[in-house]
Amino acid sequence: MAHTEVFRTELTPLTFLERSAAVFREKAAVIYGDRSYTYPELQRRVYRLASALARAGVRKGDRVAVLCPNIPPMLEAHYGVPLAGAVLVSINTRLSTDEIAYILNHSGSKVLLVDTELAGLVEPARGQLQTVERFVNIVDLPGGSRLDGPDYEAFLADGSEDPIAIRVEDEYETISINYTSGTTGRPKGVMYHHRGAYLNAIGECMTSGITSTSIYLWTLPMFHCNGWCCTWGVTAVGAAHLCLRKVDPGEIWRLIREQGVTHLNGAPTVLIGLANDPAAKGVKLERPLTITTAAAPPSPSIIAQIEGLGARIVHVYGLTETYGPHTVCEWQTQWDEVEPVERAQIKARQGVGFVIADPVRVVDEQMQDVPADGETMGEVCMRGNNVMKGYYEQPEATAEAFRGGWFHSGDLGVMHADGYIELRDRAKDIIISGGENISTIEVERCIYQHPDVLEVAVIAIPDEKWGEVPKAFVTLKAGTSPTERELIDFCRERMAHFKCPKAIEFGELPKTSTGKVQKFILRDKAWGSKGKRIN
Repeated sequence: MAHTEVFRTELTPLTFLERSAAVFREKAAVIYGDRSYTYPELQRRVYRLASALARAGVRKGDRVAVLCPNIPPMLEAHYGVPLAGAVLVSINTRLSTDEIAYILNHSGSKVLLVDTELAGLVEPARGQLQTVERFVNIVDLPGGSRLDGPDYEAFLADGSEDPIAIRVEDEYETISINYTSGTTGRPKGVMYHHRGAYLNAIGECMTSGITSTSIYLWTLPMFHCNGWCCTWGVTAVGAAHLCLRKVDPGEIWRLIREQGVTHLNGAPTVLIGLANDPAAKGVKLERPLTITTAAAPPSPSIIAQIEGLGARIVHVYGLTETYGPHTVCEWQTQWDEVEPVERAQIKARQGVGFVIADPVRVVDEQMQDVPADGETMGEVCMRGNNVMKGYYEQPEATAEAFRGGWFHSGDLGVMHADGYIELRDRAKDIIISGGENISTIEVERCIYQHPDVLEVAVIAIPDEKWGEVPKAFVTLKAGTSPTERELIDFCRERMAHFKCPKAIEFGELPKTSTGKVQKFILRDKAWGSKGKRIN
């Protein structure tokens, strides 16, 4: 690393592993099934990966892609790839062949590390790949398929355990490129730098209370915002990474019980799955469990349900463009005294900026701050240490996102008098019915109060009289069967009638791999030949 001044070194999360390997020499760093690595063992594997990549021709600034679930090689790539001087491209494991090929070509990735269960997604696109020169097969499960290239363990064996000096000459060098979900076109490559990754990793640990005695369960995909930077943050404090190949509520409860899990992260859909799994009945947590949630605004109902099981919910908010979470509903001790229902409503707010971030603004179209009255809506804007460098090879999209000197989230919210923000909708999701704005989040929260509702998503549908009106898509809890009329009447008893859904459709909700409901699919279905409505 460059040491230009006595009082300064370049910030990079690579130093976290360097420190933890020196300090926590005997404690488990990684646990997966019946395997466990200490921090020095993890560091040696990372050295091997970095040196093997260098021997394979990877040079500073090259891109190395990984298509892999939450297993040890995925974690190792978060250190080995940048230690080799390269840029990590973590690919969503639920993408199609065409989307994966686009990301590999757009990023110019030189090497692809791929789990054999997922290699079948890559094989049909082999002839389309323009820059990939080598495949490395990660063999975790029997079966699957292999691409031309060595197995991961053999690739590591070709490397060296000799220490490698960290070569970060500028902390604003790109450490990773994370591609957005691309729901309105091709995904954009969000560039993170070493400084932002370092600071957001620390912010995550401070926010969730992760320490060296913690056991962190990997329920959040590591490919998503580099696991909200917890791939680096958990290592920073010397906690244990408990890897999990697939999210399964019953298995999560087993690991919580048997491994003493203290922390996990996930979208509200993960909370819903945990709360309603049979294994949750009669749960008595022997260790404090902190669950940090984001990706979609959680309903107060699910917050109250999970905390009723004895867990502590930390609510954060952010986007891929902000390294994952950027704000937290920072808890105030005076709120401990309020009734559980009100406490859950407070905790459902998105809150204030991380300690390492600049304050968040809610602005109107002229970039003026809206009144802090909890009613006037505006767009949520951010800036500071944990905002992306920009979109890879897309300067026009970057300029649009950064107009006015702030990152524009596309989320609509309000500012409360205490300085806490609360989301009301995505700009493209807000319903304008007869000239009145209706927040889909507000309608969803009302429906979530019904005891038979498991999940819900609300969108606008066309209406001849009002232009558009709300429609709810509802997944019911097993063994329940409320009617459409019953749910509509339930809403009409609790909110203004014009805000209530005019129609309800029952069934499973389409989701991304990180648990966000894909409302664009529901909109396309509802609007058909009229075209998808975007505000």
